[in-house]
Amino acid sequence: MIALYSDALSPHCSRVLCLLHEAGIAHEIRPVDMMKGEYLTPEYQAINPNRQVPSMLDGTLRIHESNATLRYLCRKHGLEQWYPQDLPTLARVEQWLDWNQCRLAPQMTTLVMNRMFLGDQADPAAADRAETELQTLFALLAEGLRNSAFIAADHPTIADLSLVSNLILLDFANVRSDNPLMQRWYDRVTALRGFRQLQT
Repeated sequence: MIALYSDALSPHCSRVLCLLHEAGIAHEIRPVDMMKGEYLTPEYQAINPNRQVPSMLDGTLRIHESNATLRYLCRKHGLEQWYPQDLPTLARVEQWLDWNQCRLAPQMTTLVMNRMFLGDQADPAAADRAETELQTLFALLAEGLRNSAFIAADHPTIADLSLVSNLILLDFANVRSDNPLMQRWYDRVTALRGFRQLQT
């Protein structure tokens, strides 16, 4: 059975858990409490030398990056709806997965860490700059949704799961887009059974 080392607050974990629930893939959750520093222990470093979550074990295979984990699960379990293989759709999925990690995630991390977790060590100016940049990124994301109900296809893919997992954390920080295309898409993706199961 798959084992997933996971923290409930991590968007990287939630996107993987959402897919596991959606696809009905049996798995075991092994909690890693990031707030208590459990990711710094020698025991966890032996699992993931990057000291990040999630880490997935499938037999002797270890995978540490969440988007790589999503791709692996789709390929292993034949989840072509979630990871389409026709080239135009695949290209869009890959584009938005990379955009999420390279553009959206760094700004999300800067804002959330400085407004929610760092306390007296926070840099409010950095958070403000990130919020300004996020509004620009939201506009780009909304443009990508202009002709489709989901970001890469007419149905949800792992690109939607990856993107929305970051937006859920931003929502907790009261940073969101008021664009109706974004809001309708966000509501559609968070209504998926996989995300709803994470809230129970």
